[in-house]
Amino acid sequence: MTTAFDPIDLAGTRLANRIAMAPMTRSRAESESRTPTALVAEYYAQRASTGLIITEGVQPTAIGQGYPDTPGLHTAEQIAAWREVTDAVHAKGGRIFAQLMHAGRISHPEVLGGGLHPVGPSAVAPAGQLFAGTGLIDFVAPRELTADGIAETIAGFATAARNAVEAGFDGVEIHGANGYLIQQFLATGSNHRTDEWGGPVENRIRFAVEVVKAVAAAIGPERTGLRISPANTYNDIAETDTDAIYPALVAAIDPIGIAYLHVTEAKPEVRELTLALRKAFSGTFVLNPATEGPTGPDALALIEDGTTDLVAYGALFIANPDLPARLKAGGPYNTPDPATFFGGDHRGYTDYPTL
Repeated sequence: MTTAFDPIDLAGTRLANRIAMAPMTRSRAESESRTPTALVAEYYAQRASTGLIITEGVQPTAIGQGYPDTPGLHTAEQIAAWREVTDAVHAKGGRIFAQLMHAGRISHPEVLGGGLHPVGPSAVAPAGQLFAGTGLIDFVAPRELTADGIAETIAGFATAARNAVEAGFDGVEIHGANGYLIQQFLATGSNHRTDEWGGPVENRIRFAVEVVKAVAAAIGPERTGLRISPANTYNDIAETDTDAIYPALVAAIDPIGIAYLHVTEAKPEVRELTLALRKAFSGTFVLNPATEGPTGPDALALIEDGTTDLVAYGALFIANPDLPARLKAGGPYNTPDPATFFGGDHRGYTDYPTL
């Protein structure tokens, strides 16, 4: 029987076990340069015993930033700073992928600075507020991406992927979940376009597919992963055809041969769809299962019964940097404290870090 503690080959990259560290926003980058700090290198190196580390969301371009003090991968200074992180992880025998996250409309001019304005598939403002450094402020309507803007955004993902490899990452995960730009294109609530990027399912998956193709072409499909979160309403996402759009998306990307598909379950009711996507995808399957509270040791059974190849743990990794060893020993586990998730203080956030 396969267990979580068996090694696995991830499209040519050997992982020591089948436990993944899920991406979690920490907001610990330098405010001006958006570079990761020495604390970031220490943080990831402490967790290098896991099979695969997936970093916090990293903006591929300046306009992709969604929150204060998040890191980028679009300048030489950022590449050099990330090299310190990847070297620290590799020195401990770990494997690390950078998650490329374009926030799209989940941003604000006050966060972006430099006269930049958030972009999206359509000029539809999300409901709610975001933290912009000093307090909560209302979202604004994004600028609708033109055809040229879409092409530029796709190219930005590819360039950031090349930068990630230059920085020493073992690969990248494309963030297509949790209400950010790629899911904004997938969802009818945020995508009102009538051109080839909107409307029917085959058009709304086009942006995600083209990003995956561009990144795979830039660094190789064996270094490319994709994260999705079917039926997730986070960040004011409204999907009307979840059961149609995700099978279509997986069918379109499967021939590209990417390393893995990472599914974040928004609720237990999507398990049937999860299993269908697992069956349809030819590569390694990573699952962040729907649970009440942080994912716990019970989720390891999902590897044993074949539901997934790897299980991604989020909040439990914050409090337990040596989580694989604790899972193997049956505990004990430190209890995650939400007040420590973002840069060591609350800063307006109250939820577990599922970003």
